[in-house]
Amino acid sequence: MGPSSFHTLQVGIEGHVGEIVLNRPAVHNSVSPEMHVEIKDAFLSMRNAGDVRVIVFAANGRSFSAGGNFDDILADRTDHARRHAMRAEARELLLAVAESPIPVVTALQGDAVGLGATLVMATDAIIAARTARISDPHVVIGLAAGDGGCVAWPLQMGLLRAKRYLLTGDRITAEEAFHMGLVTDLVDTAQDVLPAARALAARIAGLPPLAVQATKRTLNQVFRNRFDEIFEMGLELEMQTFLSEDLVEAISAFREKRQPRYQGR
Repeated sequence: MGPSSFHTLQVGIEGHVGEIVLNRPAVHNSVSPEMHVEIKDAFLSMRNAGDVRVIVFAANGRSFSAGGNFDDILADRTDHARRHAMRAEARELLLAVAESPIPVVTALQGDAVGLGATLVMATDAIIAARTARISDPHVVIGLAAGDGGCVAWPLQMGLLRAKRYLLTGDRITAEEAFHMGLVTDLVDTAQDVLPAARALAARIAGLPPLAVQATKRTLNQVFRNRFDEIFEMGLELEMQTFLSEDLVEAISAFREKRQPRYQGR
């Protein structure tokens, strides 16, 4: 890969294949405000990067992405300007990934959580290690799963199963996810993931690009239709739950290693 102008990502192009790699391994690739913007910008830049025909979406370290982090969540809770900016950015980020006219192959070497899981599910093929896990624990910390989880999960696994996992935040192993339709390809170890993703990307890149991208654009409309139906409502409800006292209690209880005491307000 070539040099990257990003701080939280490694981004490069080799031949017809671009790579976007999350690069905050020390914090499990949690999505900071800076990374939020950079992921969006990286996907948009690939559209204008010459002859890129496929994007590999990967991550360094043990985790693919831990999603948001508690400090940022609490800061967003008390800062209206931050919440307003995050709301606008959330829409642009998800659409930058899901509406890419270039096919995206995810290399899921480790756990994808919350927003991390949503971004993975917005891609076109997911190569996962058997040891990887997927979850969206928004409700566990007192937030509505409104940043795209209620869009992506039902599309990939069906509404009933999506309800089961979004209403509990329970983890799904990659093997279980494969049988549910959340993962397209399984490999044995984390070390096998990126080579397998690159091999699939090379295979797609070797096909007629006009036909591939026309097919991708058609499939994008399925996601867009569901997005337009429910995303704004979900995001509005998530913004409301940012202000709840239960959110603070959930984070405090986790940090203090005690049972939470929720009041429903």
